[in-house]
Amino acid sequence: MVILKHVLVATDFGEPAATALAYGKDLSRQYNATLHVLHVADDVTARYATEIPMFTADEQAQLEQSARARVEALLTAEDRRQLNARAVVRSSLSPAAAICDYAKTSRIDLIIMGTHGRSGMAHFLMGSVAERIVRTAPCPVLTVRCPEREFIAPDALTTVSQA
Repeated sequence: MVILKHVLVATDFGEPAATALAYGKDLSRQYNATLHVLHVADDVTARYATEIPMFTADEQAQLEQSARARVEALLTAEDRRQLNARAVVRSSLSPAAAICDYAKTSRIDLIIMGTHGRSGMAHFLMGSVAERIVRTAPCPVLTVRCPEREFIAPDALTTVSQA
Protein backbone atom coordinates (compact mmCIF):
# COMPACT_ATOMS: atom_id res chain seq x y z
CA MET A 1 0.00 0.00 0.00
CA VAL A 2 1.34 3.42 -0.96
CA ILE A 3 1.06 6.06 1.75
CA LEU A 4 1.93 9.64 0.90
CA LYS A 5 1.96 12.19 3.71
CA HIS A 6 4.21 14.84 2.15
CA VAL A 7 4.41 15.58 -1.58
CA LEU A 8 7.01 18.00 -2.92
CA VAL A 9 6.66 19.80 -6.24
CA ALA A 10 9.87 21.49 -7.35
CA THR A 11 9.26 24.46 -9.62
CA ASP A 12 11.31 26.68 -11.88
CA PHE A 13 8.07 28.40 -12.98
CA GLY A 14 8.25 26.87 -16.46
CA GLU A 15 5.54 25.00 -18.37
CA PRO A 16 6.76 21.53 -17.29
CA ALA A 17 6.69 22.69 -13.66
CA ALA A 18 3.08 23.85 -14.08
CA THR A 19 2.18 20.37 -15.31
CA ALA A 20 4.05 18.83 -12.36
CA LEU A 21 2.07 21.08 -10.02
CA ALA A 22 -1.20 19.72 -11.45
CA TYR A 23 0.02 16.20 -10.65
CA GLY A 24 1.16 17.28 -7.19
CA LYS A 25 -2.14 18.91 -6.29
CA ASP A 26 -4.12 15.92 -7.52
CA LEU A 27 -1.98 13.32 -5.76
CA SER A 28 -1.97 15.37 -2.56
CA ARG A 29 -5.77 15.51 -2.70
CA GLN A 30 -6.09 11.77 -3.36
CA TYR A 31 -3.77 10.81 -0.52
CA ASN A 32 -4.75 13.62 1.86
CA ALA A 33 -1.08 14.64 1.86
CA THR A 34 0.57 17.96 2.61
CA LEU A 35 1.74 19.72 -0.54
CA HIS A 36 5.11 21.48 -0.51
CA VAL A 37 5.93 23.71 -3.49
CA LEU A 38 9.64 24.55 -3.60
CA HIS A 39 11.61 26.95 -5.75
CA VAL A 40 15.40 27.12 -5.47
CA ALA A 41 16.63 30.64 -6.14
CA ASP A 42 20.17 31.12 -7.37
CA ASP A 43 22.51 32.23 -4.59
CA VAL A 44 23.94 35.17 -6.55
CA THR A 45 25.96 36.50 -3.62
CA ALA A 46 27.93 33.24 -3.50
CA ARG A 47 28.01 32.66 -7.27
CA TYR A 48 29.33 36.10 -8.21
CA ALA A 49 31.14 37.14 -5.01
CA THR A 50 34.58 37.26 -6.62
CA GLU A 51 33.55 38.34 -10.13
CA ILE A 52 30.87 40.93 -9.40
CA PRO A 53 31.22 41.96 -5.77
CA MET A 54 28.34 44.43 -6.04
CA PHE A 55 25.72 41.77 -5.25
CA THR A 56 24.69 42.28 -1.65
CA ALA A 57 22.67 40.38 0.90
CA ASP A 58 19.83 42.87 0.29
CA GLU A 59 19.76 42.01 -3.41
CA GLN A 60 19.74 38.32 -2.55
CA ALA A 61 16.85 38.93 -0.17
CA GLN A 62 14.94 40.77 -2.92
CA LEU A 63 15.52 37.87 -5.30
CA GLU A 64 14.19 35.43 -2.71
CA GLN A 65 11.23 37.68 -1.87
CA SER A 66 10.28 37.86 -5.54
CA ALA A 67 10.55 34.08 -5.85
CA ARG A 68 8.43 33.61 -2.72
CA ALA A 69 5.69 35.84 -4.18
CA ARG A 70 5.71 33.75 -7.37
CA VAL A 71 5.49 30.47 -5.43
CA GLU A 72 2.71 31.85 -3.21
CA ALA A 73 0.80 32.84 -6.37
CA LEU A 74 0.81 29.20 -7.49
CA LEU A 75 -1.28 28.21 -4.47
CA THR A 76 -4.92 29.04 -3.93
CA ALA A 77 -6.66 29.55 -0.60
CA GLU A 78 -8.28 26.16 -1.19
CA ASP A 79 -4.84 24.55 -1.69
CA ARG A 80 -3.69 26.00 1.62
CA ARG A 81 -6.83 24.86 3.42
CA GLN A 82 -7.40 21.48 1.79
CA LEU A 83 -3.79 20.38 1.18
CA ASN A 84 -2.08 22.33 3.94
CA ALA A 85 0.01 23.64 1.02
CA ARG A 86 3.33 25.30 1.81
CA ALA A 87 5.26 27.69 -0.40
CA VAL A 88 8.99 27.30 0.13
CA VAL A 89 12.00 29.16 -1.27
CA ARG A 90 15.60 28.13 -0.73
CA SER A 91 18.81 29.62 -2.13
CA SER A 92 21.61 27.47 -3.42
CA LEU A 93 24.27 27.14 -6.08
CA SER A 94 22.92 23.63 -6.73
CA PRO A 95 19.14 23.31 -7.18
CA ALA A 96 19.31 19.50 -7.19
CA ALA A 97 21.18 19.37 -3.87
CA ALA A 98 18.83 21.91 -2.29
CA ILE A 99 15.75 19.98 -3.41
CA CYS A 100 17.13 16.69 -2.11
CA ASP A 101 18.17 18.31 1.20
CA TYR A 102 14.70 19.76 1.63
CA ALA A 103 13.13 16.38 0.82
CA LYS A 104 15.29 14.70 3.42
CA THR A 105 14.76 17.23 6.23
CA SER A 106 11.01 17.57 5.55
CA ARG A 107 10.44 13.81 5.28
CA ILE A 108 9.02 14.08 1.77
CA ASP A 109 7.46 10.87 0.43
CA LEU A 110 7.40 11.83 -3.26
CA ILE A 111 9.09 14.52 -5.35
CA ILE A 112 7.30 15.63 -8.50
CA MET A 113 9.01 17.80 -11.05
CA GLY A 114 8.78 18.77 -14.66
CA THR A 115 11.47 17.98 -17.14
CA HIS A 116 12.26 19.61 -20.46
CA GLY A 117 13.33 16.28 -21.92
CA ARG A 118 16.53 17.63 -23.44
CA SER A 119 18.93 15.15 -24.97
CA GLY A 120 22.17 15.15 -26.84
CA MET A 121 24.22 18.34 -26.86
CA ALA A 122 21.60 20.43 -25.01
CA HIS A 123 21.62 17.89 -22.16
CA PHE A 124 25.42 17.82 -22.14
CA LEU A 125 25.73 21.63 -22.02
CA MET A 126 22.88 22.41 -19.64
CA GLY A 127 22.84 19.25 -17.53
CA SER A 128 19.69 17.97 -15.97
CA VAL A 129 18.49 18.96 -12.52
CA ALA A 130 15.81 16.28 -12.80
CA GLU A 131 18.39 13.60 -13.56
CA ARG A 132 20.54 14.59 -10.57
CA ILE A 133 17.49 14.50 -8.31
CA VAL A 134 16.42 11.08 -9.57
CA ARG A 135 19.93 9.79 -8.79
CA THR A 136 20.27 11.33 -5.31
CA ALA A 137 16.78 11.81 -3.85
CA PRO A 138 15.91 10.17 -0.55
CA CYS A 139 12.47 9.19 -1.92
CA PRO A 140 10.76 8.31 -5.21
CA VAL A 141 10.74 10.97 -7.92
CA LEU A 142 8.03 11.44 -10.54
CA THR A 143 9.23 13.39 -13.55
CA VAL A 144 6.61 14.93 -15.78
CA ARG A 145 7.45 15.77 -19.34
CA CYS A 146 5.61 18.54 -21.08
CA PRO A 147 3.37 18.32 -23.04
CA GLU A 148 1.54 15.96 -20.76
CA ARG A 149 -0.11 12.70 -21.68
CA GLU A 150 -3.72 12.46 -22.76
CA PHE A 151 -4.90 10.94 -19.48
CA ILE A 152 -4.73 14.30 -17.67
CA ALA A 153 -8.25 15.71 -17.42
CA PRO A 154 -8.61 19.24 -18.80
CA ASP A 155 -10.14 20.51 -15.51
CA ALA A 156 -6.89 19.81 -13.65
CA LEU A 157 -4.93 21.91 -16.13
CA THR A 158 -7.56 24.67 -16.05
CA THR A 159 -7.23 24.86 -12.27
CA VAL A 160 -3.45 25.24 -12.56
CA SER A 161 -3.66 27.92 -15.24
CA GLN A 162 -6.17 29.94 -13.18
CA ALA A 163 -3.99 29.83 -10.05
